Amino acid sequence: MRQATLHQLKVFEAAARHGSFTRAAEELYLTQPTISMQVKQLTKAVGMPLFEQIGKRLYLTEAGQELFAACRDVFDRISQLEMTISDLKGLKQGQLKLSVITTAKYFVPRLLGPFCQRYPGVDFALQVFNHEGLLARMSENLDDLYILSQVPENLDVAAHQFLENPLVVLAQREHPLVGQQKIPIERLSGEPFIMREEGSGTRRAVEKLFNQENISVKVKLELGSNEAIKQAIVGGLGLSVLSLHTLALEGATGKLAILDVEHFPIERNWFVVYPNGKQLSVVATAFLEYLLDEGKKVAEETAMDKLH
Repeated sequence: MRQATLHQLKVFEAAARHGSFTRAAEELYLTQPTISMQVKQLTKAVGMPLFEQIGKRLYLTEAGQELFAACRDVFDRISQLEMTISDLKGLKQGQLKLSVITTAKYFVPRLLGPFCQRYPGVDFALQVFNHEGLLARMSENLDDLYILSQVPENLDVAAHQFLENPLVVLAQREHPLVGQQKIPIERLSGEPFIMREEGSGTRRAVEKLFNQENISVKVKLELGSNEAIKQAIVGGLGLSVLSLHTLALEGATGKLAILDVEHFPIERNWFVVYPNGKQLSVVATAFLEYLLDEGKKVAEETAMDKLH
């Protein structure tokens, strides 16, 4: 391994992550023969095969899996060192890997704007996942920070609340309940409902309230996307409960309306989360402090109030 170079490790890490020499070459702007040669030299240095090829797909051997984990540790440490040096120079530079739950995509980009203006040397890698996908990434410690609406129960994490996440009942503007005040929750019984997929935090919160109030609704449709649900509501397929943040770009002239229903909105919160014991980078620490100190204020300065 003393003969292995950082360049070879970088090539190997990209090939292992993509499961393809071709895609690794595209990412690194190298030719495929160069990728193959670098991996061959690294394999010789390790003394054991790193990949096995089945069809067109590359799979890591046991030695390859160990080396892939070591590469991630090495590159994370180098990245953290670069950010620490920048911090010592009075700068905030580096990359922040941020994964968020699907509903958070409606407001997180607006939170990133002021932070990026303050620290122009910071690059963001923002990815959006459903609940299960986000928990899988968190369990593998693939990102710096995670934003979601419920704290994982089966993972040892540090969680910080930074913003409210009210859930509201939505209907198309022509629905007969639109404009009525203090609608009894019992009025929802029998109404066709459009629900998020099983496992969704929003769905669990809604079902918990309905069970407490003995409300039975007809689930006409299950969809895994907030945008698809909004389109289904507009199409007259039923009512739904979504985060108020999903309406951030709708405006008062949109085709959706918020119903004034008893026990709504359901009060929930947004959390920024990371595994306990994780050593946050300088940039991750700065963004965490920004969310806790200014996140709510920045979100409230958006045009959310025009929906009412």
